[in-house]
Amino acid sequence: MSAVLSLPLPDEVSRQAALDAYAVVDTVPEQAYDDIVRLAMSLCDAPAAAISLVDHDRQWFKAQIGLDVRQTPRSEAICDRAIRQPGHALVIHDLEAQSLYPRTSMRIDGQPLRFYAGVPLLSPDGHALGTVCVMDVRPRRLRQGQREGLEVLARQTQHLLELRRYALEQRRLLSEREALAKRLEDARADLQRRNDQLEHSATHDALTGLLNRAALSQLRENPAAMAKLQHAPYTLMLLDVDHFKQVNDRHGHLLGDRALRAVADAVAGSIRHDDVAVRYGGEEFLILLPDTRLASATQVAERIRQHIARAALPFPLTVSIGLAAGEPTRDWSERVFDRADQALYRAKATGRNRIVADDTWRG
Repeated sequence: MSAVLSLPLPDEVSRQAALDAYAVVDTVPEQAYDDIVRLAMSLCDAPAAAISLVDHDRQWFKAQIGLDVRQTPRSEAICDRAIRQPGHALVIHDLEAQSLYPRTSMRIDGQPLRFYAGVPLLSPDGHALGTVCVMDVRPRRLRQGQREGLEVLARQTQHLLELRRYALEQRRLLSEREALAKRLEDARADLQRRNDQLEHSATHDALTGLLNRAALSQLRENPAAMAKLQHAPYTLMLLDVDHFKQVNDRHGHLLGDRALRAVADAVAGSIRHDDVAVRYGGEEFLILLPDTRLASATQVAERIRQHIARAALPFPLTVSIGLAAGEPTRDWSERVFDRADQALYRAKATGRNRIVADDTWRG
């Protein structure tokens, strides 16, 4: 027996890492491990049995029957001696006759241990994690069949531990896949946001937030949008800020930009969701009102004009607006635009700060 005690401790760092990989220490009792301990007791006709795991400075029992503790200091663990020769069972017929082994504080029905037999539990790379062991309060021996049966139970315990590690690994891989999927989804969403931002930048005026001329060109090529103009009367509105050059010259471009934003806000706040508002030029705006006759469009134009007149600016601001009607059997061609432009010209020529509706077209 003294030869066992003279063996060096195993590579403790690697051995402990192997045990930690199972994440089994300090887990709740499990029926499968309890069953193995019960079988070991029955097979060896012993009053106590345990699955012991040697962890840092203690031995901890994953399963136990007959013992009065759940763990002990490693210094008094006979199982710690058993793991020093991983390939062999350690059988001590009478602990009192072997002074080289530690005396344990464990008791079976209040009586000290006299007999111990333990088979090391090995990881696939050969590290001893602990033992499947049986104990008794009287000196005794194991029959060959009992010893072999204890070795079988140790192998079954190893299979349970490997299944546990496999399940942990699968959960880890699943978690990693879910995390990867989440990162990919976040990246896709970020790319979509960037694409939306780029598309918005390409089709919207940066100063006013309204559509730009590129968006207007896309609208003309959009069958769904054009269909709305082919089923009901519509109105095209052109708006021009009066004396805008003087606004920039007298008050500076910063206030000029503020004036343009005030115009855009007045337009956006006066039209419907399906209406189209475009910053067409420097101080020129185009508003398309589907399913709207000229009389109703004139009321919308008046609301816009009044909102602009009341804008919170350090100077008065007015606009001139020209309107032209389009019919559902005709697209909003250059002819409709030209009639709206002529109406705008008349509004400016007759004093500005007014609305003029085209009266030259009879359908």
